[in-house]
Amino acid sequence: QVQFVESGGDLVQPGGSLNLSCVASGSIFSIYKIGWYRQAPGKQHEYVASITMYNFQEYADFVEGRFTISRDENKNTLHLQMTSLTPEDTAIYYCKELNIGREPLNSYWGQGTTVTVSS
Repeated sequence: QVQFVESGGDLVQPGGSLNLSCVASGSIFSIYKIGWYRQAPGKQHEYVASITMYNFQEYADFVEGRFTISRDENKNTLHLQMTSLTPEDTAIYYCKELNIGREPLNSYWGQGTTVTVSS
């Protein structure tokens, strides 16, 4: 299984936007589903979005059309474009390889990238 290095997190005001990225340690070409999870302070990890090798995208209900996930297999990179951010989006965001559902294939959580939404 590949590992991911996330980047792009920052402090942003409510209503702002961010683009998160993660680079895989190997090829993502044959990975069926990869996605983003997040962990808010004091809370458990939660699913955010995922994309399959056939470019089928899924999102958590709380996304409500604000985020867009994409994968670049030439660069082994996963992206998450986030708009209309709210303080509730404050969390550490992680890339994960997922099963055919929405569950991570392993329990390893890298460093992630921190998103803070605050005025």
